[in-house]
Amino acid sequence: MADVEYLQSIIQPHPDFPKKGINFLDILPILRDPIAFETLITHLVHHITSQTVPKSLRKKVDVVVGLDARGFLIGPIIALRLGASFVPVRKRGKLPGDCVSATYEKEYGADSFEMQSDAILPGQSVIIVDDLIATGGSAKAAGELVQKLGGVTIEYLFIIEIMFLKGYQCLDAPAYSVIQHLD
Repeated sequence: MADVEYLQSIIQPHPDFPKKGINFLDILPILRDPIAFETLITHLVHHITSQTVPKSLRKKVDVVVGLDARGFLIGPIIALRLGASFVPVRKRGKLPGDCVSATYEKEYGADSFEMQSDAILPGQSVIIVDDLIATGGSAKAAGELVQKLGGVTIEYLFIIEIMFLKGYQCLDAPAYSVIQHLD
């Protein structure tokens, strides 16, 4: 696909960041290029409307959930294009009001995500969005939050998937990534 190759050419690798042995894939150059950013959003929305929604029970997306922090960059735009609400998932203590929480494992120990407890209604169809899936821990925690509120995750969307880590295997719904990175 020409759009995928185009986006892949804009992503910048940063070896040994944030620590030695990690090859960080930076999506921010896509956001600095209006044509690339529009290409990314259009690609994701087309995937949702042509593949995800037709296969879903309710035939629509009610809520787009974006993970802290890069999911906040694309999630609201996708939600607007779909006529859906946007719900942020934040690190513990960053959201006001009553929240539900889920814990997940990181390289250096456990961390927690929260979502406001009135953000999703029972039965609503949800798509969860983030920039990258590696081990899948943070996405899985977001899915647990959706489930706690009675929502139904119909798909997880990522810009990049680190293929060898197989993070999608721990998720409770199908996953789609624009770019599959092999190493």
